[in-house]
Amino acid sequence: MNYLAHALLAGPAPADRAGGVAGDFVKGLLPGALPADLAAGVALHREIDAYADLHPAFAASRARVSPLRRRYGGIMVDLFYDHLLATHWALFSPDVALPQFTARLYAELAAQPALPAAFASVLPKMAQTDWLASYRDVGNVALALDRMAAYRIRRDNPLAGAAGELLDHYAGFEADFLAFMPDALAYARQVRLSR
Repeated sequence: MNYLAHALLAGPAPADRAGGVAGDFVKGLLPGALPADLAAGVALHREIDAYADLHPAFAASRARVSPLRRRYGGIMVDLFYDHLLATHWALFSPDVALPQFTARLYAELAAQPALPAAFASVLPKMAQTDWLASYRDVGNVALALDRMAAYRIRRDNPLAGAAGELLDHYAGFEADFLAFMPDALAYARQVRLSR
């Protein structure tokens, strides 16, 4: 799951949403240097990632990725699912429109005093250009993957142009996502309630 999906799956608590969005920037054992509530959000992020990796629909999406890019299939599917979530937002968040959700999220993130430094440095640009809502446009998903290929992955990789695979198999990825997301919402709710 990528930023938008983690933010929705984290539920209503601002610290859970912050941990969900910033979770990939936190390494090591928890709580580490994090406050307890933010560490709980990161722990939820990790549980959702583990759940996604084992879900048949998510596995089906990874299998749709070409052999050339299969090593990076999880990254690609995470971004593809954020696109599909943004596209189908009203199905999964009927009470709050996507622009209102992302605006509130960016404000909550900015108010968090203990965000990981690497994420805190990215947040202003994320908010300024509304990355999360921009994922509705496949062109922005393509841009994100191309930038990741150039700047975030240290070795040569085939991620540039990877959004073409979403377009080539759009109906399949969409069907997988629509099968996965209700299960993921139920799982995340169960984890939050069991704490």
